[in-house]
Formats: sequence, structure tokens, C-alpha cells
Amino acid sequence: MADWLVVGLGNPGSEYERTRHNVGFLAVDALAERNGWKFSRSKKASAMVAEGRIGEHKFILVKPLTYMNRSGQAVSPLMNFFKIDLENVIVLHDELDIDYLKIRIKNGGGDNGHNGLKSIRASLGSGDWYRVRLGIGRPTGSQDPASYVLRPFSVSEWKEISEFCDRAADAVETLVNSDLATAQGRYNQ
Repeated sequence: MADWLVVGLGNPGSEYERTRHNVGFLAVDALAERNGWKFSRSKKASAMVAEGRIGEHKFILVKPLTYMNRSGQAVSPLMNFFKIDLENVIVLHDELDIDYLKIRIKNGGGDNGHNGLKSIRASLGSGDWYRVRLGIGRPTGSQDPASYVLRPFSVSEWKEISEFCDRAADAVETLVNSDLATAQGRYNQ
């Protein structure tokens, strides 16, 4: 069976840990934690990496340390090192245009202004990889979307994020162990 590169997008540093833009990091953390996998700094790219197996599938979880707009600089070398095919890449990321706490899974598509996705597309020369899009909703009123995504979750929101990230981890496992249509049917609400 094929190995899978599962990339959570976010920004490194404690000031970003609980922000909306880091929900991709939080989701891969949930996947690692449930399986007892530990992240360590990669020697092949500027990223934190955890490896493990679920059944016949090997997972390489990645949290780029390059900041969001340079995520591709971490993804491309790791794909090459682990010899991962493009169709075995899954990227988990925040999505403004999806309602808060909703998940959408797709293969390919545009970047929708997301700098992490743009960087990965530029680095890989294609956008034909799986995306687990994690809804953070749009800001209300006139708040700038760029400042909204870097704002921490409120205390009440934070209580919901753990379960949300567990569902995102479930979605990744379903995508790998079944197929896109099954995962979409289960998680695209």
C-alpha cells in the first residue's frame, strides 16, 4: 500500500498556536496524538514530522516551520525524500468560505486566496492533491480577513476545536482507508 503525506498548514510559534490559521496544525496534532506518534524536527526540510502506520498505510504527518506563505518549501523536499506521489498528498487547512466547524474534502481546485495552498501549488507544479478544508467562517462586520485568521479562538470556541480536529483526523483516515466519494459523503455536510 502507498504511503501518505498529510500536511497540516499553520504558522510556527506560540503566538499562533490557537489561531484560526493554525487549525491545520491542530488537526494533524489530533491524528498524531490518537495514534501515539511524536513530532520531531526533520533533517530533510524545515518542518516537524511524525510517522506511523494505520493498518497497511504509512502516514507521514507534516507541520511546516516555514510560515504559511512558504509551506511548499517544506512539502516538496519531503515528498521527494519519502517518494510520495502527488495523489497521496493530503493538505489540511483553514477555509474562510466554509461555515465554522464544517469540513469539506476535495481533490484539486483553486487556492481561493490561501497563501499556504499557493505556495504548495507553486512548489509542486500542480494543485492535484487532496484538501481537507476546515471551516473557520468569515469575520463579521468590517474586520479584515487577514487579521481574523490570525486571531485566537475565543474560550468558548476553543472548547469545540478539539472535537472538530478529531473529526478532521477521522476524515483523513476515511479518505485513506476508503475513497474520496466515501469521505465526502460522510464529512461534506
